[in-house]
Amino acid sequence: MMIICLYVSSSFPEDIGSIDFVEKGTHNVVFRTCHEEKNRVVFQMGTSDAQRALTAAQIVCKDVAAVDINMGCPKSFSISGGMGAALLTRPELIHDILTTLKRNLDIPVTCKIRLLKSSQETVELAQRIEKTGVSALAVHGRRIADRPRDPAKWNEIADIVAALSIPVIANGDVFEYDDFQRIKVATGASSVMVARGALWNASVFSPEGKVPWEDVKVEYIRKSILWDNDIKSTKHTLKEMIMHHSCLGLPEGKAVIKSETLADLAKLYGEEKYYQFVRGNRLLLKGSW
Repeated sequence: MMIICLYVSSSFPEDIGSIDFVEKGTHNVVFRTCHEEKNRVVFQMGTSDAQRALTAAQIVCKDVAAVDINMGCPKSFSISGGMGAALLTRPELIHDILTTLKRNLDIPVTCKIRLLKSSQETVELAQRIEKTGVSALAVHGRRIADRPRDPAKWNEIADIVAALSIPVIANGDVFEYDDFQRIKVATGASSVMVARGALWNASVFSPEGKVPWEDVKVEYIRKSILWDNDIKSTKHTLKEMIMHHSCLGLPEGKAVIKSETLADLAKLYGEEKYYQFVRGNRLLLKGSW
């Protein structure tokens, strides 16, 4: 969520058909997408400065469906930079950021918040945000001081839905497919955002029910190899899955932490043949250019 995308330029790695935004002076891919996802992907950023947010948004705006400002992250790295949930007590800055983006972008602008100390305060902030012209508002049903184990307050999201005319996206405690409908009914929200539930098992989106997390884990590794996903990103997701379903202190978790490349992960999970197959095809493609 850092505004590192301010310092990137785009490239087009033809071997995987992606559009990459790469940190200047390095080969670090900050954001990777593709043409097929252009009308689906919403680029979320953390920021505390309207002009820097605009600069970043203008770099990616031709390759994404919308830009979202995260005003709900309670993590220290975000708040210490004046981003995320730190913005919740600065409505003038919120207004400046959102109106600056709205004036200068041709794609929708949205934002995500979390609950304030009282439902009334949250509703009032949401109404101020609506007046900036954003296309939708996502609401996480917890306060800054709440812990992930504390139940999300769906009833307070419902208060916001009732007070606004723009679409509200409900977020918090969606872990099973049935939870999508439950939170929509309970809140009246137009749509649903899921975070931890998708990290722990991406098949949460399947109407047929979740598949075993071990199967999801291996498929995720294969997809990471296929799309040459950043190793840090891949390891982060794997660690989230392992922490929830098992323990990072066990041999598997320790091996994931020690892994430095996708090749290491392929070896750990018995996907060496697939890794070599993908790598071989890429070399053949490069040789034919």
